[in-house]
Amino acid sequence: MQSLRLIRRKWRHNSNNMLEDVETRLAVHEALCSERYKRIDDSLSVGDKRMAKIEYLLYAVILVVLLGPGVAAEFVKKMIGV
Repeated sequence: MQSLRLIRRKWRHNSNNMLEDVETRLAVHEALCSERYKRIDDSLSVGDKRMAKIEYLLYAVILVVLLGPGVAAEFVKKMIGV
């Protein structure tokens, strides 16, 4: 009977330690994931700006192809004010 009590005590002690270990590991994991998600969000923000520039360049190329280089050049001159 005494050995059973000793086993229960050890089990409770070990389970508390395991619980603390799991909580610690989970907290570290959450902190790392939070930092990763922040970096991903920052990268997407920078990528969004780049995609907007590329989109405008594509519109310009489409205009040149559809209207011809002479019409596009005149349009650019009017936009610049020359």
